[in-house]
Amino acid sequence: MGWAGAAAMILGLALLWAAVLGDASPSPPRLRLSFQELQARHGLRTFRLERTCCYEALLVDEERGRLFVGAENHVASLSLDNISKRAKKLAWPAPVEWREECNWAGKDIGTECMNFVKLLHAYNRTHLLACGTGAFHPTCAFVEVGHRLEEPILRLDLRSLEDGKGKSPYDPRHRAASVLVGEELYSGVAADLMGRDFTIFRSLGQRPSLRTEPHDSRWLNEPKFVKVFWIPESENPDDDKVYFFFRESAVEAAPALGRLSVSRVGQICRNDVGGQRSLVNKWTTFLKARLVCSVPGVEGDTHFDQLQDVFLLSLRDRWSPLLYAAFSTSSTVLRGSAVCVYSMNDVRRAFLGPFAHKEGPLHQWVSYQGRVPYPRPGMCPSKTFGTFSSTKDFPDDVIQFARNHPLMYNSVLPLGGRPLFLQVGAGYTFTRITADHVAAADGHYDVLFIGTDVGTVLKVISVPKGSQPNGEGLLLEELHVFEDSAAITSMQISSKRHQLYVASRSAVAQIPLHRCAAHGRACAECCLARDPYCAWDGAACTRFQPSAKRRFRRQDVKNGDPSTLCSGDSSRPTLLERKVFGVEGGSAFLECEPRSLQARVEWTFQRAGEAARTQ
Repeated sequence: MGWAGAAAMILGLALLWAAVLGDASPSPPRLRLSFQELQARHGLRTFRLERTCCYEALLVDEERGRLFVGAENHVASLSLDNISKRAKKLAWPAPVEWREECNWAGKDIGTECMNFVKLLHAYNRTHLLACGTGAFHPTCAFVEVGHRLEEPILRLDLRSLEDGKGKSPYDPRHRAASVLVGEELYSGVAADLMGRDFTIFRSLGQRPSLRTEPHDSRWLNEPKFVKVFWIPESENPDDDKVYFFFRESAVEAAPALGRLSVSRVGQICRNDVGGQRSLVNKWTTFLKARLVCSVPGVEGDTHFDQLQDVFLLSLRDRWSPLLYAAFSTSSTVLRGSAVCVYSMNDVRRAFLGPFAHKEGPLHQWVSYQGRVPYPRPGMCPSKTFGTFSSTKDFPDDVIQFARNHPLMYNSVLPLGGRPLFLQVGAGYTFTRITADHVAAADGHYDVLFIGTDVGTVLKVISVPKGSQPNGEGLLLEELHVFEDSAAITSMQISSKRHQLYVASRSAVAQIPLHRCAAHGRACAECCLARDPYCAWDGAACTRFQPSAKRRFRRQDVKNGDPSTLCSGDSSRPTLLERKVFGVEGGSAFLECEPRSLQARVEWTFQRAGEAARTQ
């Protein structure tokens, strides 16, 4: 294809995107703050170790008031109130012989043959479980952290070193995804040095270790694991499931489409102990379904197919949390990212639907119409749904069906059928997401914090829109938290302390969840900000307190309309309208810089005796 043909193809793809997405120009934030502004006036604090990189694992411990950080050759313990003070660090390098072996295997001794700490979990009241790459020799250890706030402890128990295979990745470029439930670790990881045997693995604890069927593309096909959650299903712990979120190459894609990346949610039962004669020491309850995040269009759907991160937001009903997921596109033509919201009930419904089935290599994948054996594959052995006390009691036909049909036919669609928030052509890609459920004067709102690959954090609020179940995302702030624009690799939130903790390759940053004073010095400016953390208290834009007296709660998050709330405020007329008088033939300097980047300034020109007209 010549240059003209390539240009025509790119233009055609761009026009298709524009037709599907409509006005796809990136949303401007109401407030954009640089690294220098955040550091000087808005409480940004940073932490870094000398000659150390790759801060990937963050663990917020509210009880001890500590933020635990995993990095290259180190574990650090920082104060949640100020990460720049009272820091403790623990050196944990890989042994010299492991580094030499790594180097002999062709890896770079300066950038790859280190112990990159990828995983930190609270293990019990006094210890953390930490795992790292160990110079391509995965290793885990227990770190003593004590339980006294006054004297933070950080001590590696060298007697408790464990093989990290199946727990931590070998390769520092691979992401770790795991959850610790009780004393059992559930991980999605590459279990071999070459990075070809990807598995969902259960280790530690008293029960036998289990894994997915190896080298079977129907189960896992070159997956990239993103997140793992334990989500109870009922009061009976036998019904508990662990959910894995990942992306992989689609086995169900038509060969003509080539390698097609799709996002998935997978499930396994916690009380799975493998089969008796088949799938011995393998999962018998593993199922997976496609996770769709797309914009419907006349010419076809535009898919955001690269799952980047998932945040589980627990509400009053702990059985049915919301799942906020960040996606990007695999397109090389236009960079786009989106946030989709999912209900756990919809996820469970997909696993109760029809199984995907393929008769032979030339047949298409279809909905399985034959007899499904009892108990239904994917169901946990539990008195809630049946009489089987163990997966080893499952009949052979159940085990064989489970082995051959891990994929569900129905996809999981987002609430509202489309993304809550998307950015196309913004010059960045979403990498991480976290959320906070906030009480405001006119209801409760979910505030999202989205990390990008250029070191910025976007603060987005989900606001109602008509009858849509998930509303729409409104971009409130764009915060440049890393001076070197390094991609954000991890984010943790402390709702209790109103702080956000952000990690990148180069440093860890701490930033308050709100900057009310930055929204201006007038009632109207504060209300126009639409920030549920902030309200006009009669004198300034300050932190909103749900328990404060009614007359001090001037806040309109839903509509951002200050006309009634601020009608008695003396600053309102000069804020919304400014008149400048001049003489004919003279000149006047017209200046108006709106505090909100989403505001639009219009000048009207009026001669004596004429109606005003817009310039």
